[in-house]
Amino acid sequence: MTFTFKPAGPAAFDAAAIHDTIQRALASAGLDTSTGPMRDVTETIRRALSTAGAVSAPATSADGVIDVVARVIDVADRDDAPPVGHAPPDAAGTFDTLAFSSAAGARSYKLYIPPGVPEAPRPLVVMLHGCTQSPDDFATGTRMNRLADEHGFLVVYPEQSSRDNPQKCWNWFSPRDQVRGGGEPAVIAGIVREVAARHGADLHRVFVGGLSAGAAMAVVLGEAYPDLFAGVGVHSGLAYGSASDIPSALAAMKGGRSGLPGRRDLPAAGSSASKKASAPVPTIVFHGDRDHTVQASNGVEIVRQATHAYRAHAADAELTVTVSDGASEGGRSYRRTRYTDGAGRVRIESWVIHGAGHAWSGGDARGSYTDIKGPSASSEMIRFFLAQPRRDEVA
Repeated sequence: MTFTFKPAGPAAFDAAAIHDTIQRALASAGLDTSTGPMRDVTETIRRALSTAGAVSAPATSADGVIDVVARVIDVADRDDAPPVGHAPPDAAGTFDTLAFSSAAGARSYKLYIPPGVPEAPRPLVVMLHGCTQSPDDFATGTRMNRLADEHGFLVVYPEQSSRDNPQKCWNWFSPRDQVRGGGEPAVIAGIVREVAARHGADLHRVFVGGLSAGAAMAVVLGEAYPDLFAGVGVHSGLAYGSASDIPSALAAMKGGRSGLPGRRDLPAAGSSASKKASAPVPTIVFHGDRDHTVQASNGVEIVRQATHAYRAHAADAELTVTVSDGASEGGRSYRRTRYTDGAGRVRIESWVIHGAGHAWSGGDARGSYTDIKGPSASSEMIRFFLAQPRRDEVA
């Protein structure tokens, strides 16, 4: 069966929206588009849209995994935008490109080392860029290197290669990249251990944050390596187990849930008390309520997973919930919700930023996908991370 799509004229249209509408129609008819013949039909439709020039070809890996491009705001398209892709000029340390290789795979990464000789092993923050971004671009947009100068932690920026994903997205929805001991999680964990061994990072104070596809991979790392990461920062990301292929990924990005077949013992599969939850990891979540690329309901699901995991781990312990409203200097209002344990530690924190889209809140306009009006997600993320106890001190 062959489908051909020809635009009626030169007017632009939203191919992703067309594809999503078709999938919703099929689903409403009771047809499963994730497996079997209907999956082939939806893939044929997507290829037809791509061939017609509606969208760029999707990223495909050697095993047929198709990626999802999650881009909305492109600073380079703005008339007043300065060039992107350079480290912030106020970062005073060294920013070097290195390479890592293991049986799980190989990736380049950039390491930022703040100036001065540390008196003790330093915390390490892993930053995972979004689709089409680079470590330099992400460092610029988040201003994380400047915060490293201020607080004395190391920052490592793993780089997704175009060989492993032509759009440079982390393969957060690929089943082989959602588990411990293999794929991208194992590569990133290997980079962490390499940096710790060479540069004196404190393995009890390792944190990971990311944007969009990078945020979804940060959640995966928290689930796959809860013994390595002492905190997870999620900006405009998705919950663990949200997808296993492109139809389920598109559905998840639009707010749907599918879960992963064969992994019903994970918190992503449901909140029943009979479900097995992984060890809880302190988590801070940021999401704009006008994000139409990754709907804000995904942030709600991440918080739900995190609270379920904590409660399953801590038996009868309850979390005290505190809600506060505020506004940034740039004019963005927000709602912050904190979940505090019996010892007074904030285990989960959620920021819903009103009016914000798919972009890093409070970022630098020199980087791509940044919202300069919002509260600083970077500062709040680091504040949350550094307030966590060392992993060896957690009861």
